[in-house]
Amino acid sequence: MDKQEAITPLKISLLVYQHLLITSLTLPIEMLRAGEAFAKSHLDKNLFRPLEIYLVAESQKPIKNRTGLAIIPDCTASNAPKSDLIIVPGIWRNPRPVVHANNALVNWLNQSWQSNSQIIGVGTGNCLLAQAKLLDGHPATTHWHYAEQFKRDYPKVLLKPDFFITQSERLYSVASLNALADVIVHIISQYYGQQAAQHVERNFSHEIRKPYEDQRYLEGAVDKHPDELIAQIQFWLKNNLGGEHTLTEVAELFGLSYRTFTRRFRHATNQSPVEYWQQLRVQSAKELLASSNLSIQEVALEVGYNDQGHLTRVFKKYLSQTPTAYRTIVRRKLFG
Repeated sequence: MDKQEAITPLKISLLVYQHLLITSLTLPIEMLRAGEAFAKSHLDKNLFRPLEIYLVAESQKPIKNRTGLAIIPDCTASNAPKSDLIIVPGIWRNPRPVVHANNALVNWLNQSWQSNSQIIGVGTGNCLLAQAKLLDGHPATTHWHYAEQFKRDYPKVLLKPDFFITQSERLYSVASLNALADVIVHIISQYYGQQAAQHVERNFSHEIRKPYEDQRYLEGAVDKHPDELIAQIQFWLKNNLGGEHTLTEVAELFGLSYRTFTRRFRHATNQSPVEYWQQLRVQSAKELLASSNLSIQEVALEVGYNDQGHLTRVFKKYLSQTPTAYRTIVRRKLFG
């Protein structure tokens, strides 16, 4: 096969219309481009896929924006490319007039979903997804100010206003720009790997994030599993990070053999108890490094590791950096 044929670009489309929140247009583009640039210099050239980014509108006329910046569409719904990812930006003020003025885009969203596109709705931009019937019977969120109006306009959507992120298969719904940044980091990890995602996260939003998986409402998620005993053990682990118990002792505490405990835990959560506990400890350590003046050794003890070296090894495994380097980056952003 010809090399030119082997490398298929990732096609990203962003809808544009009057009264869009321009930050929800520019932020994901800049983050995706940063991920692309990192991947280009770090991935094998045969694995790297460049991005092609398109602005899709009802017509190709320039769109006036409240910021004074002109938005020039690349294409319309009639000639837009088949897209791997579509982002639907937020809308300033009442979204109803924008939704009613963009029927072609609504129809294109439905067609794109049928063609296996991933779609992210941002804030009130989720009204366009709801108008396309893509959210019927599925969880979604929106800007808090329009939650009640959203419920009235789209009663078949399972609105989750207390969540900033929901996911239903290839549909992502976010309520804020911060949540959008988290989903984009998640998407970059899918496209270019965890190292590229961590690079973008460190440069854009490292200090104010919990992992994407910890924030979302995921339809059919394994963390909403029916194994009540494993759920009790998960709760216990979260609240006993600093203890000296081994996982074998935890299993015995709940009347299970270690083998049965491991099997049931993996079946319920799709990961091993060791992986789960390490991730809990790393997340707790991140929060302590960002918000406390504890030494690295003290942080290690607080999250259940006997020494600083153990914490450092696990930290590098999950975040590709040391606790000291992480604290330096986070403190510079938080307090600098």
